[in-house]
Amino acid sequence: MAEMDKLFEHIDDIEIAMLTTRRPDGHLCSRAMATQKRAAGADLWFVTLEDAGKLAEIAFDPHVNLSYYKDRTREWVSVSGIATISRDRNTIRQLWAPTGRRGFPRERIRGMARPTIRGWC
Repeated sequence: MAEMDKLFEHIDDIEIAMLTTRRPDGHLCSRAMATQKRAAGADLWFVTLEDAGKLAEIAFDPHVNLSYYKDRTREWVSVSGIATISRDRNTIRQLWAPTGRRGFPRERIRGMARPTIRGWC
């Protein structure tokens, strides 16, 4: 089984990932992000608002980490990679899955080109 297939097998039923970025002052910052459906152009997609601080952090340093955890089985996955920002409105409309927040996002984080999977249990 290919490494990406194995990753998706582990995270398919986990709705939320913890996205960690580095702020310009060097501190790490993590926040919960809903994983969007799969699509060409990136391995993992996330939606955020245009003025979100995480976008400035990714512009400063695109290296990110994603952590997934299944409470009922105690399985975990840690994935690191390079994030990019896309403003492609058609792709955003195609992939965006509402999470209860109002409004349509004006920007999407995409990335994890060739992610490094750190481990799973």
